[in-house]
Amino acid sequence: MSKLNIVLYEPEIPQNTGNIARLCACTGASLYLVGKLGFSLSDKYTKRAGLDYWNSVDLHKINTMDELLKANPNSNFYYLTTKTQRLYTDIKFQDGDFIVFGPESRGLPSEYVTSDTALTIPMKDGQRSLNLSNSVAIVVYEQIRQLGL
Repeated sequence: MSKLNIVLYEPEIPQNTGNIARLCACTGASLYLVGKLGFSLSDKYTKRAGLDYWNSVDLHKINTMDELLKANPNSNFYYLTTKTQRLYTDIKFQDGDFIVFGPESRGLPSEYVTSDTALTIPMKDGQRSLNLSNSVAIVVYEQIRQLGL
């Protein structure tokens, strides 16, 4: 079975993380929460958004991006941002790739969004960004389409 890996770097909004956890449960994707969370995983909003799906989520709490990168040296990491022109649909995803999303209020740190593995979801000019859980769903289902899941 193919392996999808979703990484939320310092997520801030519990409802988004709960929605993404539910998506991971429904698609079989692993969820990595990296760095300082803006909420507790026991938060009622996080739990409510994930409903009864939490027991089905392959959930990993990681302290730093460096720790995650070192633990997966042979994996591809793609970083979603509004600060690049390279579309997520231009990538040929592979089994085991990690797709990294930043915090809702500020996005990923510059070292990730300026890399050659930074990707974007097209949007109408003048708009700031899509909702985090919507962005994750868009990219996950492109992975699923490409991998034939």
